[in-house]
Amino acid sequence: MAQQEQLDLDLLLPEISSVQDACVARLAELLEAKTGVSSAHPSTQISQDENRLCVHFDASVVSVGELREFATRAGATLAERYGHFVRRGDSMPPRRARRLARELFQVPGVLEAVVSPDGTARVEFDRDLGDPEAIETALHSAVGAPPAAPPPSASDDHEDSHEGFLSERAELIATALCGATLLLAWLAPKYWAVPVWAETSLLISAFVFGGFFTVREAIAHLKGGSFEIDFLMIVAAFGAGMLGEWAEGALLLFLFSLGHALEGYAMGRAKRAIEALAEIAPSTALVIKDGREEEVLVETLQVGDVILVKPNQRIAGDGFVIKGESSVNQAPITGESAPVDKQPVADARKAADRPASIGPENRVFAGTINGAGALEVQIIRAASDSTLARVVQMVGEAETNRSPTQEFTDRFERIFVPVVLAGAGVSMFAWVVLPEPFSASFYRSMALLVAASPCALAIATPSAVLSGVARAARGGVLIKGGSPLEHLGRLEAIAFDKTGTLTEGKPRVVDVVPAADSNEQALLRAAVAVESLSDHPLAAAVVRDGTKLLDEPPTKASGLSSITGRGVKAEFEGIDVVIGNADLFDEIDGPPLGSVLRAQTTELEEAGRTTMIVRSGGRFLGVIGLMDSPRDSAKSVIERLRELGITRMLMLSGDNQQVANGVAKEVGLDEARGNLMPEDKVEAVKQLRATAAVAMVGDGVNDAPAMANATVGIAMGAAGSDVALETADVALMADDLNRLPFAVGLSRATSRAIRQNLWISLGVVAVLVPATLGGLKIGAAVAIHEGSTLVVVLNALRLLAFRETPR
Repeated sequence: MAQQEQLDLDLLLPEISSVQDACVARLAELLEAKTGVSSAHPSTQISQDENRLCVHFDASVVSVGELREFATRAGATLAERYGHFVRRGDSMPPRRARRLARELFQVPGVLEAVVSPDGTARVEFDRDLGDPEAIETALHSAVGAPPAAPPPSASDDHEDSHEGFLSERAELIATALCGATLLLAWLAPKYWAVPVWAETSLLISAFVFGGFFTVREAIAHLKGGSFEIDFLMIVAAFGAGMLGEWAEGALLLFLFSLGHALEGYAMGRAKRAIEALAEIAPSTALVIKDGREEEVLVETLQVGDVILVKPNQRIAGDGFVIKGESSVNQAPITGESAPVDKQPVADARKAADRPASIGPENRVFAGTINGAGALEVQIIRAASDSTLARVVQMVGEAETNRSPTQEFTDRFERIFVPVVLAGAGVSMFAWVVLPEPFSASFYRSMALLVAASPCALAIATPSAVLSGVARAARGGVLIKGGSPLEHLGRLEAIAFDKTGTLTEGKPRVVDVVPAADSNEQALLRAAVAVESLSDHPLAAAVVRDGTKLLDEPPTKASGLSSITGRGVKAEFEGIDVVIGNADLFDEIDGPPLGSVLRAQTTELEEAGRTTMIVRSGGRFLGVIGLMDSPRDSAKSVIERLRELGITRMLMLSGDNQQVANGVAKEVGLDEARGNLMPEDKVEAVKQLRATAAVAMVGDGVNDAPAMANATVGIAMGAAGSDVALETADVALMADDLNRLPFAVGLSRATSRAIRQNLWISLGVVAVLVPATLGGLKIGAAVAIHEGSTLVVVLNALRLLAFRETPR
């Protein structure tokens, strides 16, 4: 008999911070390998403060007890064996980031190592194969972040930025001194009688200033067993010096070190744009204790504390309003352009016990700006767990998620640079077959090294990705790295969930149809009692609207259990009550649905209603019809997505086909598929993905499996949902469909910038190689090269100023 069980990941893997952690996948693989288990995946059901793993198994083969015991043992083994570190250091040029990643990968026990140019480093390791302390020390040595560093606060980021600025400044000073001595060596003989030794000394000084950082980087690359562009430039510069062309060699080093400094500047600029997020939260809060106001550090706020937020102040923590009304500017978190009205919750105790049930009109976030009214807010998360803190952390970690183009350019450089060295070595002996001196062949060989060096290629993709991710975060969209950013920019199709995505997610009861032997009060009493135990939006609508129609409140129900995709079951007044759609009663034990009630249900569905049939014991009480209106923005959003190049859009819904067709037609979708179970949505997404790049847009909770199988999973309203933040590739922080065209438009702009940068960097190489073989000088070649680097950097940084198309 097929069953499913929800396992608490916080107990099985207490050290994980996300359901996307590699150990969750390892645990799922171990469980799926056990006889009787068909699948294991992150839960699709709403959980308030816990991550859960959903396991589907055959109860006739393995019992629940055996399953839990096995999972506990497996989780303990994984937690004991595997781990990961994430550290944030100074920004750096991409080539240095790649070198550091290679060095970290060589440390015993490291399974994966990624270093981003913004200074974020992540390593996955196996304790059985290496010493975690040695790995942590190596990580500290690589990026400069102290071992066991806590998640970065605003002050930590400022410190890192200060250190990164000093490093950048040192390189810029050396570059400036190189340029100054080179200029002096060129001008001095024109205006003064300067001895040759003095001119030579100035040029050698230019070599030292211009080559210091380049030589240091080249040596580090050589120790790591790789040839990089730095090495080509050093060889070319010193080759020019050997031929007596000291001025050209010094110019090469000056322009190359200037380009290197520009790369560092670009990475630092993008990193500071991300770090600015961390600085929007206030450092102190006014806590109300015993009727008095006390100013405390935000880090000391505890769950349950009540803070006072005065007019025009930033809110210090995540929580809900218990007193006062005001409008709050949530743009720093959600990107919403208009302030959102806030009011007190009806029941503070219920809100504290069930944070997932807090409505957007009651919820506030750290870092947002209060309007004209004073608010009293009860804190529901510590400062380190606030939505803002988690977004900052996730954006930082997203930089270690490399895009396909980054992987391609890395592979290209690893092959191309040795080929360039070989080609330069061969051209050095051109004098053997050509009527020219060795010096001419040698000079041409050095010029070829410069011409064929893909300087701009190294910065082409990372600068665009960092800028795109930073701009998205500032606009209320969390994109978890280069891979989803690029995939989002190449989408051809989008599949939408219906409820809460294309519709308002605020269904209302519009029909109450009792069975012949029942009445409206009995039907509503059972429905309200059972659905009051559920967090589903439809359940909330039944409780809210049904209570208004009742003569008196019902007694409490107990023992709620979910029947995935079909309905719920609970005990009410000593009798089992089942609530669900018509298909449910065709599948479960008990009396079948009568023809009259079935006909009434069909009639409601044809009118666009979502239906909920209620059965108490062996007796049907009737059917309730609900309606959810499409979002006002849905139609215009679909039109804007078509303008951006999305060619196919459809809806995947668990609702009946008639309701799905009605909503799809109203908002302008190409297709609607109704009556889908969660596994049916997964299969539909897989079919779409086989023919085109497809995104799945939903709430990030109930749609998690479908989102995981899409090219890109996009969650809406993620600011109020921990699960959505963790499971989605792209999280729209606001519950606002208008953020979707912004995210797609920005990603498309980023993809264009990446393609343009690649064409520029590779095009320059394609032009310069034959030009140098035809006699182009080293100075001209390096000037063109570094000019292309500047163009690539500016092209990437303009993404920070991206503006979406006006609505």
